[in-house]
Amino acid sequence: MTSPVFHFGPEPFTPLLIVISGPSGIGKDAVVQALRVKNPNTHFVITMTSRLPRAEEQDGVDYFFVSRQEFEALIASGELLEHARVYSDYKGIPRQQVRQALNSGKDVIMRLDVQGAMTIRSLCPEAVLIFLTANSREEWIARLAGRCSESPEEFALRIKTAEMEYEKLDAFDYIVVNSDNKLNETVETIQKIITAEHQRVHPRQVSL
Repeated sequence: MTSPVFHFGPEPFTPLLIVISGPSGIGKDAVVQALRVKNPNTHFVITMTSRLPRAEEQDGVDYFFVSRQEFEALIASGELLEHARVYSDYKGIPRQQVRQALNSGKDVIMRLDVQGAMTIRSLCPEAVLIFLTANSREEWIARLAGRCSESPEEFALRIKTAEMEYEKLDAFDYIVVNSDNKLNETVETIQKIITAEHQRVHPRQVSL
């Protein structure tokens, strides 16, 4: 008869690769910023973009801002984990940044549009993909309109793009409602997801 195997104490920590995604204007930046405060030992990936910074954004904090020519050179050299042309600009994730963080034993959280999240899913099936949504279509459209940062043509394109992005929902692991004025509830839900993922009997094995 085979003797039972007993496990006592915590299992070895296995780092997670967590993707926060969802349509434009759903609040990805605010959610990630709040998670950063609660998770000082987690590595938060800084996305690189070829667009110009908005008034409140800082280079190296919100994004790494580079020219289109610099971005295209990084694409050619294979130094980006994923990249996409979003509307009229490029966005991407530096590959080495993510590998170094995972190798150091830290969870890694990145914010990506849905197209980028699909790329990570294909490259790393063991990543944890979280899709942010609103309580209703009307709530999301009002939130997007309140930014006043898009032309009417760009606004219409973002709505059309979001409709296609919701069709990718089945590729995600979790969907979390990010309601107006309830950021703390959104963050608490994501914290519970992360905690539960670390209690899996068979941990996710992330490799890039």
